[in-house]
Amino acid sequence: MANSRHEGSKSSGLSHADVELFRDDGLIIAPVRLSIETNTAMRASLDRLLAFRDDVAPESLICPHIPALGRGRDDEAIALAAEWFGYATRPEILDCIEALIGPNIVFWGSQVFCKPAHTGRKIPWHQDGKYWPMRPLATVSAWIAIDDATPANGNMRYIPGSHRDGRVVAHRVNHDPSLVLPEEVAPHAFDESAARDDTLQAGEFSLHDVFLIHGSEANRSDHRRAGFVARYMPADAVFERSAADNVMQSAQGAVRVDYATRPIWLLRGTDVSGRNDFTVGHDGSYRGGQRISDDVA
Repeated sequence: MANSRHEGSKSSGLSHADVELFRDDGLIIAPVRLSIETNTAMRASLDRLLAFRDDVAPESLICPHIPALGRGRDDEAIALAAEWFGYATRPEILDCIEALIGPNIVFWGSQVFCKPAHTGRKIPWHQDGKYWPMRPLATVSAWIAIDDATPANGNMRYIPGSHRDGRVVAHRVNHDPSLVLPEEVAPHAFDESAARDDTLQAGEFSLHDVFLIHGSEANRSDHRRAGFVARYMPADAVFERSAADNVMQSAQGAVRVDYATRPIWLLRGTDVSGRNDFTVGHDGSYRGGQRISDDVA
């Protein structure tokens, strides 16, 4: 089933057919795309982020919406984080998310996956839920193409329908340095021949389920492949800060933002669970990527 793609479209959310396709396959390409102006701004933000975080592998830039403080350029870090927070909270993205998880939306994580030309590393087959601390496991991720993402430069690939059981399948440890993640889905757990390409033009975004098996090949092409992924959970789930450790971040050598101290945001609706903590990580330094004074509650 093809998705219509309209640059700068003002239509909100997803159609019933879009939602049904997501339920069946676990991934759809959104029927709207970000404007050329927004995509240009994201590329400029990425250039600044890569320069600012040259200590981190470009495939592993976790949570750019949270300032990387303590590097001697805190004002720059806060301004840069505000840009990424703005991309993650664009209404055309949130309208699509709302159609899939409902009106109560918590933004809890993001990552830039930037695969340089010729050297960009492979991301093994995995499920996002293997690493994440919300209970129950429930998240939709928006994968926003900063560059064109094609089979040649290592676009995301996925196994349609692999999310339907709603469970994390067996993973095995693999410390191959050519891989971005330290664990991969065991080969017997899925049929790789069923894989599809998530091919995107710059400014387009796809949406995928927390249980979807997906990965991507190395980039051996002449063209960079960069994407920004924003993570949203319904507010009836709880971000259990003690439920997961820092394995994924440590293995990737990325920005060290522990789940125990990571800030999360209620973007729309109410906290149905009544248990999510929206104060941790916000006090005294920044909120939504902006510096705040010490006396702001």
